[in-house]
Amino acid sequence: MNKINQVFAERGDRKLLSLYFCAGTPTLDGTADVILTMQRRGIDFIEVGIPFSDPLADGPVIQTAATKALKNGMNLHLLFEQLKSIKDQVEIPLILMGYLNPILHYGVERFCQSCAEAGVSGMIIPDLPFKDYQEVVKPVADKYDLRVIMLITPETSDERIRFIDQHTDGFIYMVSSAAITGEQKSFDEQKQAYFQRINQFQLRNPRMIGFGISNAQTLRAAQDNAAGAIIGSKFVALLDEAEGNADLALNRLFEALGK
Repeated sequence: MNKINQVFAERGDRKLLSLYFCAGTPTLDGTADVILTMQRRGIDFIEVGIPFSDPLADGPVIQTAATKALKNGMNLHLLFEQLKSIKDQVEIPLILMGYLNPILHYGVERFCQSCAEAGVSGMIIPDLPFKDYQEVVKPVADKYDLRVIMLITPETSDERIRFIDQHTDGFIYMVSSAAITGEQKSFDEQKQAYFQRINQFQLRNPRMIGFGISNAQTLRAAQDNAAGAIIGSKFVALLDEAEGNADLALNRLFEALGK
């Protein structure tokens, strides 16, 4: 069974926590240590960001991290080598998150094969058109038992949401707002209404809520309305402040989350 599906099958009523960080920053060689530390500290999923020069969906924190990672020399070839070096030690799902351009340049078949060889369980490609997902990416991903996670936002139509749910597997990434990534102090009534509307759909796939989760209030709101929460910008900022010390960054994150 794919590790993503296994986590959801075995979680019971437990709420899950997924963290994002950008590979190659703060240090080029720190990726493996960050992953192993997060696993040791009980994180359920890890989203490993593929740095890209034009990350349209990302806010300033992740954009800055991607720029730094590229300057450090991170690329897909090196990332896969780093992941392969710890493949036998990683038991939780790794999900690569990146934009379509670098993946197409690398080659879809080669990318999926490299993912499988490096112990990656799935991918999130924010700018992947659904038609291209169905016709180009999904057949290859299925060949290598990889899950392609699709995103929905408050602006996604009901029909589209049900269509995505019908044609994907793993989980649905439920973006809290149509804005770029970044911290928020709370989720307003409009976002709460969006969460409740999606709850009523009784979708086949579990959902994880991301974008804007940075404190106990936003974490609780996300976990109350989905299988769990995804945190990106907050952890990226803390990891940078800690100069790559993942244990220290996690201590500060858990304190902010009231955990």
